[in-house]
Parts: sequence; structure tokens; C-alpha cells
Amino acid sequence: MNRNLIELYKLPIEIKFCKKCTISNQRPRITFDADGVCSACNFAEHKRIKIDWAAREAELVALCDRFRKSNGEYDVIVPCSGGKDGSFVAHQLKYKYGMNPLAVTWAPLKATAIGRQNLDAFIESGFNHVLGTPNPVVTKRLTNLAFKHLGDPFQPFIYGQTNFPLHMAVKHKVSLIMYGENGEVEYGGDMKNANRPTREVQDHDKHYFSGLPPEFWADHGVSLADLYPFMAPRFEQIKSNKTEIHFLSYYQFWDPQENFYYCREHTGFTPNPERSQGTYSKYASLDDQIDGFHYYLAYVKFGIGRATSDAAHEIRDGKINREEGVALVKRYDHEFPSRYYNEFLEFCSLNDAEVHEIIDSWRSDHIWKREGNEWKLRRPIWEEAA
Repeated sequence: MNRNLIELYKLPIEIKFCKKCTISNQRPRITFDADGVCSACNFAEHKRIKIDWAAREAELVALCDRFRKSNGEYDVIVPCSGGKDGSFVAHQLKYKYGMNPLAVTWAPLKATAIGRQNLDAFIESGFNHVLGTPNPVVTKRLTNLAFKHLGDPFQPFIYGQTNFPLHMAVKHKVSLIMYGENGEVEYGGDMKNANRPTREVQDHDKHYFSGLPPEFWADHGVSLADLYPFMAPRFEQIKSNKTEIHFLSYYQFWDPQENFYYCREHTGFTPNPERSQGTYSKYASLDDQIDGFHYYLAYVKFGIGRATSDAAHEIRDGKINREEGVALVKRYDHEFPSRYYNEFLEFCSLNDAEVHEIIDSWRSDHIWKREGNEWKLRRPIWEEAA
């Protein structure tokens, strides 16, 4: 049993699945009620039935009025990769609510052609934009270390993606940062901010940073100067700037599929011609060649792959039913991200044997069993649902 994995993420040993969607209790920070329904499904029901969205929009208008400037300076920072969600946020704020956004992008680890195409199309639809690109030698080193020691090669990207908007807010003296969805609430996690539009910076760090302090990187030959672009501004700078982090999903009903339709019409967004490996969708998380390995390692560590997450959200949104979701999970969740595998090996300076040794080191006995040369889930959802 992988004790480090269980202790790091506080995973329960007994696997249980939500009675409404496809998610299990192995998702970090998710909770289940007495009826076996996950916190994300309960919130999805809550937002459909109990939230007054007209009143929430009035709050958004008041928020925009509070932060809107009259001197031509930027009045909101929108983190945006060119994907459907960030593009939706930026376009709504500018063209519906009259804000002057600065769109900011932390560069992908290794950009895809479709990702760059969508980012260019978004910018050309009428936005000022800043791209943050860190030292690629350092980025590759951090990715290698994160893959080995966290089981997630995407963690360095998450550091930069989370902190670059804070740097831009401080630099440009913009106090409002507007994200799309509050992932903790929409996908199942810490629900303490479920009925608040904001998140404290301390919580932002806690939810997006996995257990490796700066000392770890120093011990592995990464200096503070190398780490600087990936780290947050000094906390006193953030507070002095009166920085507030808000989520549009608090103010508007959040529906990723509808965001896709909106951005296809308004920002030139184009989906992949083929589905993303590990799932059935074509329009989410398209911009990075390393992305598939982040999702695949989640499947290895938690038994929750890309199809599980996609199906769970679309069940909550009423796009598919649970039976359809389970079938999609069975068909796609296990799929290895082979499309960019050679690029991944080169980026991480690893060979095939090393990669699979690292992957297998993150398997826990309470989730996986070995049968011959194959790893199999001990309790797949399609057996539970049969």
C-alpha cells in the first residue's frame, strides 16, 4: 500500500462511488452525505434550485462598478489560455459588462498547435494580452522532479498558472482577478466558499499547491532565482494591492459545454478534430502536450481519470445520465496518453522504463491489483453499478 499517497491526500481506504455521478471518494477533499451523494452533485442541485441568478448578476454589476476605472487602465485581470472557459470570462466582462480586462496566460509546458491557434484567435477577437514564459531549462527540471516526487508532471505549470495572475495584478495595479469556475465547489472539494464569490489568497495556495516546500527544490539543485517566476509575489504586495480573487461561476450559472458554444461563436475557439485521449470530449484542456499525463497520473493515484471527471460534470449538468457516464468511464478512463508520449519522454529527460517505474510507484494497493502483467482496478464503477 502506498502510505505516502494515502497520507499526502488523506484518502479513505474503502472506495465508494457517488450515487448520482461517476466520482469516487478518492478525489481529494470531496465529501459524501448520508445518502451517498457527493458534495459536487449536491452543489449542482443547489445552484439549479436555490440560487437567485438575477440577484447574483446584480452583484456582478455592482462588483464591476466598484473596480471599473475611468482613466483607461486595466480594471480586471483574467487568467486565460485561449480555452473555452477563460475566453468566456474575458469576453463577457468586456463586451457585456463594459470592463477593460488584461488577459494573462502562463505558457504551456509544451504547447499544442490547436492550443496556440485558439489563443491567437482569442487575442484577435479583441483583447490585450500578456504571455508569461519561464526559462525552459528550469521548467523541464521542475517537471521531471514533480513527476518523480509528486506523481504529477503538471505541478510546475500549476505553480506558474496560479501565481502569474497575481504578479500581473501587482505589476499593473489591478485589484480584481476574475477566474471562471471555483473548482473546489464545482468538482467536489472544500465547500467552505460555496456561497462566497471570493477565495482568500491563503486558500488559493492551499488548494493548488501539493506538499513540496521551496527547500525541496533547493535540495534538488533549483535555486530561488530559478523558482521566482513560479512563486507568488510577496504577501504584503498582494495585500497592499488590495487584490481580490473572484469566480464568475458565483455570479453566473456555470456550464462548460455552453461556454464552448459561446466561444466558438465569439472568440474563434476550435475544438480538436479528434477526442482527447483518456476521455470522449474534444474541447477541454487542449493547449498542452503534457496535459494527458496529468490526467493519467490522477487515474493511477486515485482511480479517477479524465473520462470520470468529464462524465461526472456532464451528469450534474444534465447532458448525460449516470448509465451513459459509467459506460464512457469504462471505455476511455484507462487510456494511456500515447499521442505525445515521445515529446513527454524528451521533455522530462526520461526513458520508457523509467516512466513506467515512476507511474507504478504511485499505485496504491487499495485501488489497484496486479494480475499477470496487467494492473486492474479493485473496484471499478461499472461493477459497482451492475
